[in-house]
Amino acid sequence: MKDHLEPRPANEPGSSAVEAPSDGTAATVPVRTGRLAALGRRLRQPIPGARTRVRFEMPPEDQDEGTREGLRPEDDHGFGAPGPRMSSQHPLYVGFMGTAGVGVALAVFYIASNTTQLILWIVAALFIALGLDPVVRWLESRRVPRPAGILISVSALVLAVAGFFATLIPTIVEQVSEIVRQAPEWIRGFLDSDFFRNADSQFGVRDRITTELDKFVKDPEAMGGIFGGVVGFGSTVANGLFGSLIVLVLSLYFLAALPSMKKWAYRLAPRSRRPRVEALSEAITDSVGNYVIGQACVALLNAIFAFIVMTILGIPFSVLLAFVVALLAFIPLVGGMIAAVVVILVALTGGWQTAVVYAIAYFAYLQFEAYFISPRIMQRAVAVPGAVAVISVIAGGSLLGVLGALIAIPTAAAIMLLIKEVFIIRQDRH
Repeated sequence: MKDHLEPRPANEPGSSAVEAPSDGTAATVPVRTGRLAALGRRLRQPIPGARTRVRFEMPPEDQDEGTREGLRPEDDHGFGAPGPRMSSQHPLYVGFMGTAGVGVALAVFYIASNTTQLILWIVAALFIALGLDPVVRWLESRRVPRPAGILISVSALVLAVAGFFATLIPTIVEQVSEIVRQAPEWIRGFLDSDFFRNADSQFGVRDRITTELDKFVKDPEAMGGIFGGVVGFGSTVANGLFGSLIVLVLSLYFLAALPSMKKWAYRLAPRSRRPRVEALSEAITDSVGNYVIGQACVALLNAIFAFIVMTILGIPFSVLLAFVVALLAFIPLVGGMIAAVVVILVALTGGWQTAVVYAIAYFAYLQFEAYFISPRIMQRAVAVPGAVAVISVIAGGSLLGVLGALIAIPTAAAIMLLIKEVFIIRQDRH
């Protein structure tokens, strides 16, 4: 017993004592390493009382009604098997569902009418997510993980937009400053022109303009209106920046959760029709994604061509006008025509010959784009008749503005696909 209680020498195997060397420094290294290892093990251990996050998941798809009826409650997450449904002919069921349907419709209308801006942000974010999804899937086919593909595609989009505006804003500021500097000379030249002198001698235009300006300056309400307009413009810019941030964040979330969103949506369909619903939905989402990418490529080529022609002809404010052309070219069908009119009006300041040459070159490019560029870029996107495309763009623009015009054609293509594959096939069976 005495031998058992005696401490072991430091040099024997199994002894926990550490022999201090002569310098007294190396002995602390194993001790510190052991403490760090123990601290790491403690950090990896769960906090007492903490539980893992519960995720809401659907039941496995291979469980049908026959297999679920034989499950025990503990095998079915503790809720048991679902019971039989109430008959749809039961008076209580008909009355309750009718009342609930009216209430839900009124609630949806109230929510939609009071959250219009949020709905527009959600639609824009979903549109961008569907446009970037083909890029992410292409990266996945190159063995790039989906999170990395999402990060690459969103980062490329943000960097492209940021670089574009970083290059554009100084030019816009410079050219707007030039417009402000030349405006007095343009006004002076107009006032000294023979046309204005003849109009002034007949109708007294100069005295009328002077009188109205004096009234405007001395009117406090008018000056307050100018101040309110400046404040309103500032608030509009702030709301636009905030909305852009919200759309970017929602696009990132939608792009990351798009496969799960599709899976949940498909599970809402009856099991017998689920493969067909999935096929139609995949065709619609693929067409929307390909349309967004194709329209972006068409708008970029349009802006590059317009910028080259404007630079050759010496049209002023070419960078600013190229930016306008790129934005308007995103609007299908009518965007190119509106961009042409805007640039031609600016080109008239350099002479009618310059405007005519630009009009000939740009309209020729629009024809080349319509017959050669767009069919090759949009061959995997949508195929919509011309009349339907024009009507859908006008209707979408009237309802939702620019965003409505952008999503009008893919929406029309989706509706036509559903009519073709669902309604017409059903009608052909009778």
